[in-house]
Amino acid sequence: MPEYFIFADIIGITAFTISGFLIAIKNNLDILGILIAATLTALGGGIVRDAILSAPPFAFTYLHPALTLTITIALVFAFKIYKKDSIERGWIFVVSDTIGLVAFSITGALMAIDAQFNFFGIVILSFITAVGGGVARDIMINQVPSVLISDFYGSIAVIVALILGTLSIFDVVNEFSILTTALFSIALRLLAYNRGWHLPRVG
Repeated sequence: MPEYFIFADIIGITAFTISGFLIAIKNNLDILGILIAATLTALGGGIVRDAILSAPPFAFTYLHPALTLTITIALVFAFKIYKKDSIERGWIFVVSDTIGLVAFSITGALMAIDAQFNFFGIVILSFITAVGGGVARDIMINQVPSVLISDFYGSIAVIVALILGTLSIFDVVNEFSILTTALFSIALRLLAYNRGWHLPRVG
């Protein structure tokens, strides 16, 4: 895999480990529950992605996923990030969750492009990679998955996939275009959060 894929994967694992950890603290889980929630959030989507691709999961065959997860959890404990007020609505959770969402959307789209999926396949794989872990975590703690109700959340994964899918047609998927897509998507998600943008609801 290209270096930028590994870099995006590490960023996504780090960010989603933090957000999963904070959600677990908010729901008063014990130590084991915290570790499971953080692991599901960080690695769940990637495992499902690799299963769809009929490939050995990165989390089980490469060193960096488990190492990144372990180091991140240790740092969260060391710096006591979990003691910050207003965990779920605080900037730490929002920023880490946004970065994880965008990073995993990119890795899913890149793997779909590498597997020569069509546009639909690129969108679906990007979406599953980005939100799969969070959905598994939310089901575990018995709450409605945030992707179904949150402000402009899953839409970001779709936007990332559409951008990268379009760039792949013109063969311009490279470090610069990926970084530009990432920065644009992060800014859009944070703007949507700040402005309270939502997709239309029925009824």
